[in-house]
Amino acid sequence: MTGQSDQNLSHSGSSQQSAASLAELTAAGVSVWLDDISRERLTTGNLAALVRDRGVSGVTSNPTIFSHALSQGTAYDAQVSDLALRGVSTDEAMRAITAYDIRWACDVLRPVYESTGHVDGRVSIEVDPRLAGDTAKSIAEARALWWLVNRPNAYIKIPATVAGLPAITQCLSEGISINVTLIFSLERYRQVIDAFMAGLEKAAVAGHDLA
Repeated sequence: MTGQSDQNLSHSGSSQQSAASLAELTAAGVSVWLDDISRERLTTGNLAALVRDRGVSGVTSNPTIFSHALSQGTAYDAQVSDLALRGVSTDEAMRAITAYDIRWACDVLRPVYESTGHVDGRVSIEVDPRLAGDTAKSIAEARALWWLVNRPNAYIKIPATVAGLPAITQCLSEGISINVTLIFSLERYRQVIDAFMAGLEKAAVAGHDLA
């Protein structure tokens, strides 16, 4: 009994220390993002609690995160069964499942998005990495995800491959919010900045809101 109590006290102290550290980071102007998402986090209110109590101001995801989430528990069983009965392809099923979770997470973080003037409160979903070498398909996939999620605080994540650079520019020019992943050199970083700025300039000319 004593050992269990000591363990609980230790866990409580660690949790409080973690919360205090996150609060200090937030006060210093650091945006705390959660690199994880799952249907369980959403249905149990865990994500909402992290936003409310721990200062989480954004969420990012990738195929590996969703693969892990799908392999745990039963939270996705009903949707997966429905998609299977409808004969939906694996790729379309994954797109539907991930878009559903991202849309829900966007709604959880929408108050943060509004209260920070659209700086924080974003949720990121990644373009299929198998398309990283194909500009046209990356653009088409980014459009599809943007339409499916249909939330202003969504980010569509595009890798900084050679083929990804023009996709970044084109998507931004259409008013799609983009964040970029897999930048491994200063030269590629400069290329991403150029692609990003070119896209924003085209978006402004087209009358899209850049806020």
